Amino acid sequence: MNDKALYYASGNEVELFEHSFRQRLPVMLTGPTGCGKTRFVEHMGGLLGRPVVTVGCHDDLTSSDLVGRFMVSGGDVVWLDGPLTKAVRDGAICYLDEVVEARHDSLAVLHSLTDHRRTLYLDRAGEVVPAPASFMLVCSYNPAYRSSLKELKPSFRQRFVTLPLGYLPPEREADVLVAETGVDRAVAERLVACAVSIRTADDVFHFEPPSTRVLVTAALLVVAGSSEIDAAEASILAPLSTDGAITGGLREVAAATLLAADEPNIRPEPKETR
Repeated sequence: MNDKALYYASGNEVELFEHSFRQRLPVMLTGPTGCGKTRFVEHMGGLLGRPVVTVGCHDDLTSSDLVGRFMVSGGDVVWLDGPLTKAVRDGAICYLDEVVEARHDSLAVLHSLTDHRRTLYLDRAGEVVPAPASFMLVCSYNPAYRSSLKELKPSFRQRFVTLPLGYLPPEREADVLVAETGVDRAVAERLVACAVSIRTADDVFHFEPPSTRVLVTAALLVVAGSSEIDAAEASILAPLSTDGAITGGLREVAAATLLAADEPNIRPEPKETR
């Protein structure tokens, strides 16, 4: 359990999460990659005094990976709980990150935990595990950039209280960079302004916008001695696209923001020679 997770609320998500926990309701977090969904769950685990069991979802995740399976141990066949079963038994918060990546048949095991039953059925073990009041199921995914082949069924989404998360206002996002990295406030504000400019350009370039996470990485590079433009290039621009034309356009957007301050630790990007 991480009771010291730094988190700045962007709306009323803390209050709604607390209400959902007290009413024993599952929660679905939606929002762009790197906007703080995982950090939010860690923060709420600390706030509510509950451990958080995190499961990263992927194509190969099976229901057995979640609930457990029989294994041979010391010549005997024994049942080993999976992370979901452990979370239910311990009354923890079970967090399924990027749940849309999991196969639909794997998610069927969650149905009995997301309705009035709040019970986990271990068919292979012949056991029924009722969820204590302190157990909570939380899922997350990024709806804007999911694959058209990977869609959560409406009947599944409607089992959850949905809390949309987004990027913080620029001044609050700068607060995060300063608190996480110790970077100078003016530098943090310029990096955030750079990200905001690129996020606005997303309508033109059609890529996933830079997250708060990459801004923290850029700020750490600046603290270590990198120039702001180098840090932005390595942490913000390069991961966005391998298309040279797009990256070049983004570089112009970033440079216009970062170079405007005319800081001595910022040097312009050298022009290409043909």
